Amino acid sequence: HVQLVESGGGLVQAGESLTLSCGASGSVFSMNTVGWYRQAPGNQRELVAIITKWGSADYADCVKGRFTIARDNAKNTVYLQMNRLKLEDTAVYYCNADIQVTGREVADYWGQGTQVTVSS
Repeated sequence: HVQLVESGGGLVQAGESLTLSCGASGSVFSMNTVGWYRQAPGNQRELVAIITKWGSADYADCVKGRFTIARDNAKNTVYLQMNRLKLEDTAVYYCNADIQVTGREVADYWGQGTQVTVSS
């Protein structure tokens, strides 16, 4: 059994920073490609940042230069450092990971989401 849990969301003012964490627990053999997504009310879920197992990262244009995705493979944890937050960054942020479960094939997992609210 594998769980993917996000944390670090909260209420901040525009211009401030937050760091989100996404940790995998359970029978994790390896955590492969991991993506951070977000969904604002009335909008579709969108990809914000993605990082491969080897650390290659890519970002949505709207967050390039402000957000940084990083990972600690030893801890099966991926981080999203969000700087210079804007009102339009307000959303529920979700972590999605391809996880190699011990003794099984790679499967796709989603976390439960963490709310990020940016106020003026």
